[in-house]
Amino acid sequence: MVNFGSTRFLIQHIQTHPVPGLKQTVLIRTDYVDTHETLTWDDVLLLGNSVPQQALHQAQRSVHCHDTVYLQFTSGTAGLPKAAMLSHFGIINNGRMCGARLDLNPDDIVCCPPPLFHAFGLVSGLICSLACGATIVFPSRDFDASAVVDALKRYGCTVLHGVPTMFVAILQQLQHRKVKVKTVRAGMVGGMKVAPSLLDEIQATFSPMDLRIIYGMTETSAGSFMTAATDPAREKLETVGKALPHVQAKVVDSQNHILPRGIRGELCISGYLLQKGYYKNEEKTAEALVRDENGVIWIHTGDEASIDEKGYCRITGRIKDIIIRGGENIYPTEIEERLMEHPDIEQAAIVGLKDDKYSEVVAAFLQSLPQHNRPSLNDVKDWIWQVLGRHKAPVHVFWVGPGDPIGQYPVTGSGKIRKDVLREIGNNMIAGQENN
Repeated sequence: MVNFGSTRFLIQHIQTHPVPGLKQTVLIRTDYVDTHETLTWDDVLLLGNSVPQQALHQAQRSVHCHDTVYLQFTSGTAGLPKAAMLSHFGIINNGRMCGARLDLNPDDIVCCPPPLFHAFGLVSGLICSLACGATIVFPSRDFDASAVVDALKRYGCTVLHGVPTMFVAILQQLQHRKVKVKTVRAGMVGGMKVAPSLLDEIQATFSPMDLRIIYGMTETSAGSFMTAATDPAREKLETVGKALPHVQAKVVDSQNHILPRGIRGELCISGYLLQKGYYKNEEKTAEALVRDENGVIWIHTGDEASIDEKGYCRITGRIKDIIIRGGENIYPTEIEERLMEHPDIEQAAIVGLKDDKYSEVVAAFLQSLPQHNRPSLNDVKDWIWQVLGRHKAPVHVFWVGPGDPIGQYPVTGSGKIRKDVLREIGNNMIAGQENN
């Protein structure tokens, strides 16, 4: 289906250069008349008249709200992507609940850089906007910070979504172009842990803006926790808010026992939003979806978290990303947050690298702020020592940027930093240094 200013050229090109796999071309525009094998959008709508009402009713009866509506692939940050089977009921209601928590309304114009092949873009972006009657703008097919800024200015967008890496790039673009955007009133940020310093910078740039943190995963139709306008300032910065309506959550230990409030463990989610399973992958489905003694099905998120007495959830990191240094657990998230408070550091990713003495040690992959000097290894260590202690200071520091061995962070299609790739790169670089 095409709706571009170059329609005439495109149709003529197809006529002279046949595409074997192309069965039909549909023109959404009606101001271009073509006598060849194309249909206008109006023609497509009229085709419905040729289908008997009985057949339409039969098709309607054959579809159930709990049927799988589409296969959503996971990010693939921990191995090969899996195809989660999500239902009509799950994604539509999750979109409605996210929209209500965001206070989205028909007057809003949503700018949605996250891709449609990711639950954030499709459910929290598109479905959420449709459910609330809002307008949605997709600035580009692939993420392009410049295109986002253009869209914000051109359409006067009032809501902006994105993952942290996207917001970092957007802020850089605004600074580079010396552009100010004052129409954005709210937005959602999620996909990975958001440093409080980045939240402050985003809200200061788009002031006044009420940025909401959303937590979720592909297997839960997108969002399960989200901050609200009425949350206290501290909770808006340090937590992912409270569970969305009709969502159950618990924190369990390694034996699947429910832990008391405030104690760290694995976060589990239950409710209408759960996937039906992984497509043609019974083994992974059985690992992820666990039925308790009451018959309730829970998904084990793989995220370490705690839930306080008021219901606010704090995500402390991926369980698989916890660094075990000499038998002591070190949590990358707190180190990343501390590093991103440094006046010269814009982004940080912490991983554990192999070490003969401690088994694992802390390594930092850092990106400096534009036009700022990079702190030395000792400066970085001192910055961590002051607050978190010596054992959490990075033993290795790798810089990410143009001209460096690592030009940019490896990310998934949805913008999440691939720590598995960073871990492999770091181990290889250290091994190379030792062999030289």
